[in-house]
Amino acid sequence: MAGSGKEAARHWQYAELPGVDLLRARYIRKTFVRHTHENFVIAAIADGVEVFHHRGADQYAGAGALALVNPDTTHTGRAGVPGGWRYGAVYPSPEVVAEIAAETTLIRGTPGFVSPVLDDPHTVQLVHRVLRATEDGNALAADTLLRVAVTRLLRLNGGPLPQREVRTAGARIAERARAFLEERMAEPPTLEKLAADLGTSPFALLRAFRDTYGMPPHTWLTDARVRQARRLLDAGTTPAEAAVAVGFTDQPHLNRHFTRIVGVPPGAYRRERKNVQDARRRLHLPSDGWQNMQLSQTYAPRTTGKPMPPSSGTPSA
Repeated sequence: MAGSGKEAARHWQYAELPGVDLLRARYIRKTFVRHTHENFVIAAIADGVEVFHHRGADQYAGAGALALVNPDTTHTGRAGVPGGWRYGAVYPSPEVVAEIAAETTLIRGTPGFVSPVLDDPHTVQLVHRVLRATEDGNALAADTLLRVAVTRLLRLNGGPLPQREVRTAGARIAERARAFLEERMAEPPTLEKLAADLGTSPFALLRAFRDTYGMPPHTWLTDARVRQARRLLDAGTTPAEAAVAVGFTDQPHLNRHFTRIVGVPPGAYRRERKNVQDARRRLHLPSDGWQNMQLSQTYAPRTTGKPMPPSSGTPSA
């Protein structure tokens, strides 16, 4: 992808690496809108520079650096140089990271990353080797390398995530608004109606929601709809059905927002999920040949370029 001059991306899962999403991509003009992930983001930059807005500031990750985002943290993404950026990413679930942290670190509480950018070419290579192992079907290598990479990142740049406590009246209103929007995802009310139902004013609700979740309610709702669409696609729902179920007007509407947040169209996303589901069935269900062999009790014999701008982040140890 590096020399093709075209954008390309693959977002997939590997049946032997549960709880982890995987991505290879090269983007030039791609812009990710404000969004969040349920999983951790560990993006290893191979070429170019990625810029992402995170915690109120633009962060720059160049070749040899990692862009690190904790779950449910608002961020964006775009190219930092005219040629764009090429990267590989793993998205381990909070449960996967917590399990690794408990075995290999002394972090107390919920583990997470301290700095959003870490210059560490060694871990960048580990991430790309994880992806290569899944593509080669090497489950032992994929699992081992993932654990080594996450352990290294937590030791270099890990710590307990701050506990989110709802203290202010505004935060409590934002939390109630979020719960209401989750229940009415397909048919949300207007901002004025939502504020009235919560006993506040539209601008007070807007301000409280932004302060609490890092984005206005309508942006959060789009992000939540895409999350839910992903769950439906994971379960085998068609993109057209998923679009209607989560409240988008039609499949093109879903396509536009899904691609701007996930990085690939929902159809391509679903095809990769179907491949994983088929692989899992092959792993857990005996084949017809195996069943026939058991029935007959017969056994066949075995055969035997230009310098990139420096990354803005924490240098590796």
